Amino acid sequence: MGALSAPAVAALLPPVFPFDWAGEWGEDRYGPWVAFRVKGVRQCLRWVPPGRFLMGSPAGEAQRSTDEAQHWVTLTQGLWLADTACTQALWQAVMGENPSRFQGAQRPVEQVDWDQVQQFIGRLNDLLPGLDACLPTEAQWEHACRAGTRTPFWFGDQITPEQVNYDGNHPYPGGAKGLYREQTVEVRALPCNAWGLYQMHGNVWEWCRDWYGDYPTEPIEDPTGPETGLRRVARGGCWIDRAGHCRSARRSGRGPADRNDGLGFRLARGP
Repeated sequence: MGALSAPAVAALLPPVFPFDWAGEWGEDRYGPWVAFRVKGVRQCLRWVPPGRFLMGSPAGEAQRSTDEAQHWVTLTQGLWLADTACTQALWQAVMGENPSRFQGAQRPVEQVDWDQVQQFIGRLNDLLPGLDACLPTEAQWEHACRAGTRTPFWFGDQITPEQVNYDGNHPYPGGAKGLYREQTVEVRALPCNAWGLYQMHGNVWEWCRDWYGDYPTEPIEDPTGPETGLRRVARGGCWIDRAGHCRSARRSGRGPADRNDGLGFRLARGP
């Protein structure tokens, strides 16, 4: 395959860069990044390019669920996605309190429900006009998690507790048992994927923007989920889960008022 043309490359890059709200920005081996600060607390966002990918899981994937019907998704626009789950430090800087069970400034905030996250996002956007933070859609989340892969995990067909924070007593089929930490870890404690995003698998589930619903059976462009529903989507698995719950395709539907010590979120900025 030949090199991409200049227009094709430009279509994969952010249309505006940097931004008024960004205190730092640059580009490295993972691609463009920008960062903002609130009361000295820094959050980096990574550029997730537009693209077409297979969402869901193939019929032969171990421990798949019936709600993961595989289908083609096209995301016509890229987005900025936080390189980590929201930390307790950032939540504290914006909200003035910390509801988390497993305390630590650089651990993910948890025990926050979907509505509380919307309050946080509203306050953050007031503090940084133009940031326009939001939650990613479910499709954006999976596209970012996979980072171009089609395997159960972005690592490949297996994971270990040295790569992902999950209950190592319950490995993915064919894997060996390993460490069970019984708590969250700091958001950058384990490896990032090819797009510079940390712990898309494990540690804490991450709220998405969508209502939970059935997948379409045909190819779809820029999906945003059902218009209404009873549950919101969460993705990624967490520290207390078995390995199979941390797969790229794994879905969870949670009531908007649900909160627990394995449920957090990751900020996005995009269409």
